[in-house]
Amino acid sequence: MAPISGHPNDMAGPGRKIRRRRPAWPPSGLLADIFKRPRAQPTAARPRRETGHPFELDCLHDVLPPEILAEAARCAALLGVGADQVLIRRGIITEAEYVLRLAHHCGLAVEDFRNISRADCPLSDAQLRYAAQHRLLPLERPDGLYHVQAPLGLAARRLAALCVRQARPRIRLATRAAFDRYLMRHEALAYDAAEGLALQMPEMSCAPIHRDGGSRMRRYLLHLLGLTGLFVLAPVLIMQLCGAVLAIWFLLFNSLRLAGSFAGNKRPHPLDRLPDEHLPVYTVMVALYREGRSVAHLLHALAALDYPREKLDIKLLLEADDRETQAAIERLNLPPNVEILFVPPFGPRTKPKALNAGLPFARGDFVAVFDAEDRPDPSQLRAALDTFRRNGDDVACAQASLCIDNSADSWLACMFTAEYAGQFDAFLRGFSQFGLPLPLGGSSNHFRTAILREVGGWDAYNVTEDADLGFRLARFGYRAVMFFSTTYEEAPARAGAWLRQRSRWMKGWMQTWIVHMRSPRRLIRQSGPSGFLTLNLLVGGNVLTALAYPVLIGACLLELGFSAAGSTEIEMFSGPFVELHFTTIAAGYLSTIVVCLIGLARRRLLHHAWVLLLTPLYWACLSVAAWRALTQLLHDPYHWEKTEHGLARHSRLAARSARRHAKDLEDVAQERNVRNSA
Repeated sequence: MAPISGHPNDMAGPGRKIRRRRPAWPPSGLLADIFKRPRAQPTAARPRRETGHPFELDCLHDVLPPEILAEAARCAALLGVGADQVLIRRGIITEAEYVLRLAHHCGLAVEDFRNISRADCPLSDAQLRYAAQHRLLPLERPDGLYHVQAPLGLAARRLAALCVRQARPRIRLATRAAFDRYLMRHEALAYDAAEGLALQMPEMSCAPIHRDGGSRMRRYLLHLLGLTGLFVLAPVLIMQLCGAVLAIWFLLFNSLRLAGSFAGNKRPHPLDRLPDEHLPVYTVMVALYREGRSVAHLLHALAALDYPREKLDIKLLLEADDRETQAAIERLNLPPNVEILFVPPFGPRTKPKALNAGLPFARGDFVAVFDAEDRPDPSQLRAALDTFRRNGDDVACAQASLCIDNSADSWLACMFTAEYAGQFDAFLRGFSQFGLPLPLGGSSNHFRTAILREVGGWDAYNVTEDADLGFRLARFGYRAVMFFSTTYEEAPARAGAWLRQRSRWMKGWMQTWIVHMRSPRRLIRQSGPSGFLTLNLLVGGNVLTALAYPVLIGACLLELGFSAAGSTEIEMFSGPFVELHFTTIAAGYLSTIVVCLIGLARRRLLHHAWVLLLTPLYWACLSVAAWRALTQLLHDPYHWEKTEHGLARHSRLAARSARRHAKDLEDVAQERNVRNSA
């Protein structure tokens, strides 16, 4: 995260964005011209092609047949990348072998970083993230200053051409893996991944307060005590007033959900398919921890993405002590465009911290985030680009729909299916048309990389980082939108796994609400009154309705009990608010069922609608998760409860694929029979 010249406190309104001061490095002049990365072009613009002799292939004339080199040069000219990248990404030659041959051809050395320490690099800690982004690093050695480059893009061509024209430069080559390992082992990037947002924008982070933060800590505790008092003490002291407030909030939350669900589901007119040469580089990041069961299926799904592998940059972010996932990956044959980055063991062990660690190494103009169990549509990256093309530069994120694949595993998984269908295919799809802050899902988010870096990446201490980032984008003047593409996921089928996951979500929504409500006036100034109401009705409403549910049910049951006993002496539980309580509960059930039915109908999954009869029971489970989350927020706010994947027993995708395969076999057999009879 680059140094910034402003602070959210100084922003006059939602349209004014924080601007960054970039340091003078990377250097200008000859080296910058050789190794410069092309500027991010508009998605639909034709990239600048570099014609002429492919100098990067001269070192391979005695290694590969001429026809392969000619085809690589042709593809490179078409895609706007180096021919070396075509050969490497298609597995014709390894990156290590190519770097050795290029270095020998140009008379350069290869740097393996074995004897290089942090003191040998003159860059400041803040500048290391630029070294990671450009794969260019200056090093000071006894014989003077030189630069280390991991060739990407067209760097190999420019370097080889330079060595033909003049004396060899003071440059050493390195493989991408060696370069990234050297940077990742430094505390600067690890510290930045964990604490960067808290240091630059402390008012937008829920990180713990260490120094001179007594007043902020008191405010934080005051928020918690206020919430706890409101929903624990107030119902006891002033039952009617508290019940009325909760009921009204409950009704507003459900009214907003209904409004979004009925806002429309019109699919936009398809745009012309972008040719491969017009596509930008796209980075896909996946944070993995104890995902040995899922990683093979994940890589199969990522390999099926309809995107040229020369422009697809996949980062798998692993914890250093995660032997299970590392062993599973070692058994696989990783494609050349997949890179493994080990997250430094510093700060909280959370998914957002892992994503922050990988963000400086992202080469793409766009970044997509997936989870280990995800199965995205093969066309999803192109669909996201089309969404950015349709909208202005203020759209920073495109969110795909999430759909549960293992609905038949249990009633919880089936309810999860209905819930996701209502959330992503009904409510959020319509709600995104209102231009209000969008609470993002935890997966299948597609970002403009420059904007993601501008707003500080993810909050490493927020355990529901997606919702927080959606509102932070709004405070910087950016928007998020939904688009028509689906990622299939696995839902927890057992009560314990479901409770742990939902408690983490609830705790993260509480963190998000507390962070953004630290200064309500500043929030209104930056995101507008609509953003303020959206935060309180959506994020606050999700939590408060779950916390309030047993209070409202208790009030209704007490009133029914007193009515049945014929008691008229106790007035606390009677009066004008009793009807409001009953109306609130009934309206909540009805709105939930309607929203889920709309989503299931759009998914053509109405045969799962039976599970909505269990809505009262499911709401009770949500309430247990919310109160458990509130307890955790008080004593263990940053603990990430891991959701285990790879346990699904059923899969609609697998069943659909099997039926399609059987039909193909049947068609082939019929065609063979016709030929034989003829």
